Amino acid sequence: MRKNLKPLGLLLFFMLLASAPLLAQETQGTPLTASRANLFMWSLIVGGAVITLTASVGAICQAKSISSACEGISRNPGSAPHIRFLLIFGLVLIETLVIYALLITIIIVMVKWGQYA
Repeated sequence: MRKNLKPLGLLLFFMLLASAPLLAQETQGTPLTASRANLFMWSLIVGGAVITLTASVGAICQAKSISSACEGISRNPGSAPHIRFLLIFGLVLIETLVIYALLITIIIVMVKWGQYA
């Protein structure tokens, strides 16, 4: 568990570093404009966090599945076609989840928040 704590800490650090300019913005105008700006700011932060976490988790899952498939094929070469099929099918499903997260992030970031507040 301790081995996974360092990359997670670095991920959180770089997410906060990337969001620092958004947090430093000052809003001017009516309180309604300020709340819209805060909503837009948080939507950008949440969108970035969603795609960052899903891409990193998807990459870890893909690496683990490829490693397991290579071990399985090396132990039993006769079952290579079955393992290969299940590997490709699993990788497609993992990548589909990452693409869904990308679409959700695009929706979060591109919504015109000012029209709905």
